[in-house]
Amino acid sequence: MKLAVLAGDGIGKEVTREAVNVLERVSNLFDIDVRIEQFEIGAEAIKANGSPLPERTLEGCLESDAVLLGAVGSPEFDDLLPEDRPEIGLLNLRKHLGGFANLRPAKSHPSLVNSSPLRPEIFEGTDLLIVRELLGGIYFGEPRGFSEDRRRAFNTLTYSAFEIERVARIAFDIARDRKKKLTSVDKANVLESSRLWRETVNNVAAEYPDVELEHLFVDACAMHLVTDPNRFDVILTGNLFGDILSDEAAVLTGSLGMLASATIGGKVDLYEPVHGSAPDIAGKNQANPLGAIECAAMCLAQTANKRQASEAIQTGVQKVLSEGYRTVDLITNADDVKVTTEEMGELVGRYATESANFTHAHRAV
Repeated sequence: MKLAVLAGDGIGKEVTREAVNVLERVSNLFDIDVRIEQFEIGAEAIKANGSPLPERTLEGCLESDAVLLGAVGSPEFDDLLPEDRPEIGLLNLRKHLGGFANLRPAKSHPSLVNSSPLRPEIFEGTDLLIVRELLGGIYFGEPRGFSEDRRRAFNTLTYSAFEIERVARIAFDIARDRKKKLTSVDKANVLESSRLWRETVNNVAAEYPDVELEHLFVDACAMHLVTDPNRFDVILTGNLFGDILSDEAAVLTGSLGMLASATIGGKVDLYEPVHGSAPDIAGKNQANPLGAIECAAMCLAQTANKRQASEAIQTGVQKVLSEGYRTVDLITNADDVKVTTEEMGELVGRYATESANFTHAHRAV
């Protein structure tokens, strides 16, 4: 697997460094050929090349099997026009890679129950995945804009059956490999686009008779996410609803630093932690690298199809948390053991390799 690593700005350098270290350690144990090349993006790329997405970076990404991104954004460029800021580099990269399905896992960790504002009994054991359609819907629909007197504004919510079918198949494939349950979320009681969504998902469901399908209105789904999240396994929804629901689901994990995401379906898969560049803690060895490390695990499972290696990393994360190790964003009580970014990465790598060695030994016996 050829992996392009774009550390980017702020804490991106620190968290991707730990993710790469863990990925390499586990890949070596499982004899996975991973070739890694580093590229610039965002503010760092502007400083070095005058462009937030240099041609060399784009070419390197398009020639890879997957891209691991750290974070993009820097306050020193906030005075620039939007089209000149570091973030435009990431937007253009996503456009060129062409991914249309965004995967956002939300998994509760038993040792982090006090990090969430929800009562532990509500979300203990939650392990769900939101599949969000990423290139259609109201964010991209035309026409859009303002009236001449700016007293009226308008956006267009539109979906084609093709756009719905392709993301639905990805969601059904994932559901088939998990608990064989898929929840499709829409607003079919008032929106024609959602009626087409529901009809199309039903048509695709006929190809997956082994997967249980339910439909929910988005308001009901939002309620159940914080009152009964264990009812969900895979959630499929459109761009706008997915944007909102995936951020709501983040409350189940306790910290944005824990969250990974993947964008697939295009030319090259893109993996990135959900957190931003956090310039206030950049360079202080305080950032939580677990989101980036979880991205590495997702990459092994989704792009490389190496499930056991991915599970070894996830076991390492669980072990570190169960032992009480915490970066500053996760500390909630006096018993927590404060660790740095580097220490957290080293601990995950150590426990992940121990898990991998145990798996190999167990299989040998």
